[in-house]
Amino acid sequence: MKIQGKVVIVTGAASGLGAATAQYLIAQGAKVILVDMNQALGEQLQRALGENAQFKPLDVSDENAVQHFFDEVASDYQQLNGLVNCAGVAPSAKVLSRDGIHALALFQNVLNINVTGTFNMLRFAVQLMAKYPPQADEECGVIINTASVAAYEGQIGQTAYAASKGAIVSMTLPLARELAREKIRVMSIAPGIVETPMLKAMPQHVQDALAEMVPFPKRLAQAEEFAKLVGHIFENSYLNGEVIRLDGAIRMQPK
Repeated sequence: MKIQGKVVIVTGAASGLGAATAQYLIAQGAKVILVDMNQALGEQLQRALGENAQFKPLDVSDENAVQHFFDEVASDYQQLNGLVNCAGVAPSAKVLSRDGIHALALFQNVLNINVTGTFNMLRFAVQLMAKYPPQADEECGVIINTASVAAYEGQIGQTAYAASKGAIVSMTLPLARELAREKIRVMSIAPGIVETPMLKAMPQHVQDALAEMVPFPKRLAQAEEFAKLVGHIFENSYLNGEVIRLDGAIRMQPK
């Protein structure tokens, strides 16, 4: 699928991976709908990206709010070609620690945002994509979800996060198989350690230690590299039903 002229929704778009992805897609000629809970950052990014960016504050796990959002997308654009799910949370908590046992509410919240939110967005997205039949052999749409290397090598304290990202990995193939009849591809990206604003706020020696864990190149991943991979997935029509690790060959240690 050529990115030029396409309409794409990016969740978690106010910062980090989502912001870099939105910026890249707009630079390639797409119209991008920015979705995030952080209204101040989202509106700031919309202004920076210009007329092809539109920001919508949205809780991706809220069924009624998401349905209303997609009704607006259908009305405003009369098409939808892509969805990139970057919204997520990554708290750390041990199942058993000096402070007691893992709070059930925390575990449920991680799954609610990372898994339910991803599924909630994509189910409405595919319904809208399928309403606009492609011309000739074009695709109806592309969906890209964000997993993590934690799905494979979750560290101590990452039980909830690893479980949520494992779910993203596991849903990729069955979604691709089901949606093939609608000419919709489904892919996931599993990033390693990415240099996001949150990570850059850590002390330099911590950042250096994390970079040292990466076999090659010995540095943290850049959000722009994630965005470029998103772009390649859009334009390479034979990529489907797969999870791509973007991690510099890192294999996470227990802690």
